[in-house]
Amino acid sequence: MPRSPALVDGVSSNLPRRITFVSLGVVGSLLLYFLVSLVQVWNTGRDDSFLRSRRTVDAIVVLGAAQYDGRPSPQLRARLDHVVRLWNVPVAPLVVVTGGKQIGDRFTEAEASRDYLVSKGVPVEVIVIESRGASTYQSLEAVRDEARLNQWNDVVLVSDPYHLKRAQLVASELGMAAEVSATRDGVVSGSSALRRNVREALGIMVGRITGFRQLESWLQ
Repeated sequence: MPRSPALVDGVSSNLPRRITFVSLGVVGSLLLYFLVSLVQVWNTGRDDSFLRSRRTVDAIVVLGAAQYDGRPSPQLRARLDHVVRLWNVPVAPLVVVTGGKQIGDRFTEAEASRDYLVSKGVPVEVIVIESRGASTYQSLEAVRDEARLNQWNDVVLVSDPYHLKRAQLVASELGMAAEVSATRDGVVSGSSALRRNVREALGIMVGRITGFRQLESWLQ
């Protein structure tokens, strides 16, 4: 039986309204997803429950940042100073320094980190170097392999506040049990810190869907 003109006209007139409603629903869902991710990034970077709990782990893992001919950048130095604080508590018997080098560099980020920590009183024999990684994922993958080899059950990750939620999620994807402890005196602050929190939240949104290995392969 053919539809009446009135019925066809009613369906046609409602279609744009339905498309608008669905579009608004999708946009709203994405915005909510982003806001939840941003809050998680922010809260993780300000959570000091690990230090307050006085828990112990098998190793402190510091994620690399830029170094200048063997000297840690201010950002890396802030991370390493936090490692020294954790070491002196103490929270772990070992420290793992991570990070490779750029083309033309004489030193890796891990080597610069080791030398700085030794200058601050951390014994060289307790420092493990993992310099194969050129990204957060690669560095933590190398740490995961070292953890399996040495039967480390859990670690604490040290980095800037904005970076730790993604690092924690990467560690989880790799099957690692990881606590987090953020530096409190990093050089990234103000509008720069806000931009990095937003960027991390966007990356986490994608990484949770695609997997963080895939996300980093797209960013290379």
